[in-house]
Amino acid sequence: MIELEGVPELVDPVMVAAFEGWNDAGDAASTAVAHLDREWKGEVFAALDAEDYYDFQVNRPTVFMEDGVRKITWPTTRLSVVRVGGDKPRDLVLVRGIEPSMRWRSFCNELLGFAHELGVELVVVLGALLGDTPHTRPVPISGTTSDADLARRMDLEETKYEGPTGIVGILQEACTHAGVPAVSLWAAVPHYVSQPPNPKATLALLNRLEDLIGVRVPLGELPEDARAWQVGVDQLAAEDSEVAEYVQSLEEARDTAELPEASGEAIAREFERYLRRRDGSGTGGPPGPGGPGGHATADGGDGPSGAPFLRDNPSGRARPPKPPKAGGDDEESSED
Repeated sequence: MIELEGVPELVDPVMVAAFEGWNDAGDAASTAVAHLDREWKGEVFAALDAEDYYDFQVNRPTVFMEDGVRKITWPTTRLSVVRVGGDKPRDLVLVRGIEPSMRWRSFCNELLGFAHELGVELVVVLGALLGDTPHTRPVPISGTTSDADLARRMDLEETKYEGPTGIVGILQEACTHAGVPAVSLWAAVPHYVSQPPNPKATLALLNRLEDLIGVRVPLGELPEDARAWQVGVDQLAAEDSEVAEYVQSLEEARDTAELPEASGEAIAREFERYLRRRDGSGTGGPPGPGGPGGHATADGGDGPSGAPFLRDNPSGRARPPKPPKAGGDDEESSED
C-alpha cells in the first residue's frame, strides 16, 4: 500500500527518472537527475524496499560513520519532489536509483503506483548509451516513445527497437500499458572515452529535458565542467596520433550526416534556448511556452537505432583506448 502523507498536492507533475547501470553510460543520466535534486533541493518522500529488488552481492550496501555511530546505506531507488517556481510553476517527481536485480515488473508497478497517486501527467526516463560519436561535437540526444500520438505531438521518434532491453525500456512499456504518457531521452556517449563522469552528456540531457517539459533548468557549474571535460579529452587524444585520426574520421562522418539539420531546426532550438535563458529569471519556467555487463548500445539495448554503437570497456583507463582497427574483431572484443 502506498502512503503519501506529508506530500503536498502537486502542480502539473512530471516524473523524471534515471537508473545507474546498463542504461547509464558515463553516469550521464543518473548525474542529470542528481543535479536536479541538488539544485532544486529535493525532499525524499519514499524509498523502495531494497530487499525486494536488489542482489546485495551485485550492489553491495555501504557502511559509514555518523557522529561516532556506524550506519548502513542500502542500494535502492528513492523518490523526491521539487517545486519549480516562475510564471508557470510545476512540480517534478525525481526517481533516482540503481537498475534492479530482480522483479522488474513489480518494480515498475510500484513506481506507477506512486505516479498514479501523485497525478503524474508525463514520465520522462533518462538514459545514456555508447556510440560512435566524437567528443568534439554536440552530444546527440534522441527522444523516443512507444505512443504514436505522443511522438507526433512532441516531435519524438516512435521506437522500433527489438532486442535486449534494460529497466528504461521496461518502465516505458509499463507506462504505455498503464495509459501513462512516457518518453525516453537518450544521450550518446563516445565509446572511446566512456569512463564517468561525462558532464557534457549530462548537460545535453538537461537541455533537452528543459525543451521537452517547458521549465528552465538551473545549470550551475555544469557548462564549465563540460568545457573542462572536453579540453581534457582533447589533450589525451592529442597524445596519440591514432586516436586523433580516429576522432577526425568520426567528426567527418558526423558533419556529413548532419549537414542539412545544422542549418535549420537545430540552430533554431539553440537560439530559442538562448533567448529563454537571457530573458528568464530565477529557477522557474521560461516566460513563454553503466555497471557490470557494460552499458546499453543501439544494437544491444533500449536506445535509438540506425547508427553503429559499441559496448563499454570498463577498464578504468585514464586515457582514451585505441580506436577499432578496420577489418578486425573489435566489436566482439569490446564486449569481453
